[in-house]
Amino acid sequence: MVGKGCCIHPNVVIYPDVKLGEETLLHANCTIHERAQLGKYCVIHSGAVIGAEGFGFVPTAEGWYKMQQSGYVVLEDGVEVGCNSTIDRPAVGITRVGRNTKLDNLVHIAHSCQVGSNCVMAAQVGLAGGVRVGNQVMLGGQVGIANNVKVADRAIATAKSGITRDVAAGEMVSGNPAVANRIYLRASAIYKKLPEMYQSFKLWQKSWAN
Repeated sequence: MVGKGCCIHPNVVIYPDVKLGEETLLHANCTIHERAQLGKYCVIHSGAVIGAEGFGFVPTAEGWYKMQQSGYVVLEDGVEVGCNSTIDRPAVGITRVGRNTKLDNLVHIAHSCQVGSNCVMAAQVGLAGGVRVGNQVMLGGQVGIANNVKVADRAIATAKSGITRDVAAGEMVSGNPAVANRIYLRASAIYKKLPEMYQSFKLWQKSWAN
């Protein structure tokens, strides 16, 4: 189903049972997999893949067994997805990206993630399976979020943060593993002084040994 006013550029691939909302724009060479639902005014840039199979493998005695990925992806109105970004469908249920959320190039959203409205994610952000992101969340470049972590409304993660725990509403985190930004800044200031601190420690150790 293609809504009124949609624009579909060359080499776009649209699988069965896809729904495109009004005025949605699909740039060249993007792919929309089966059952995906895109709202009004969405923009999908070149090379992006919406609704591909989630990375669902179960270990068995014979090796990895591939689970059927029967869910689908929903992009609400006004979502923009950058070049070569990927949003995976789950085994069951929905992977959802909320209204007016904007994704830069090379962003990956794994199966069963739920992303709120008005979020922004810079290039190379990666969300593992089952991540929950609230509204108005800002993720800097190369932020990684571990399985099933919850990031609450208005939280901010600076570039290259590795988030392995839940993040509270309005909290700013930095570093890997991510900690409160104020702690990260203090630790960074100490880190620069480690060579001098180590020399002082060696002198203390030598004098103590004598």
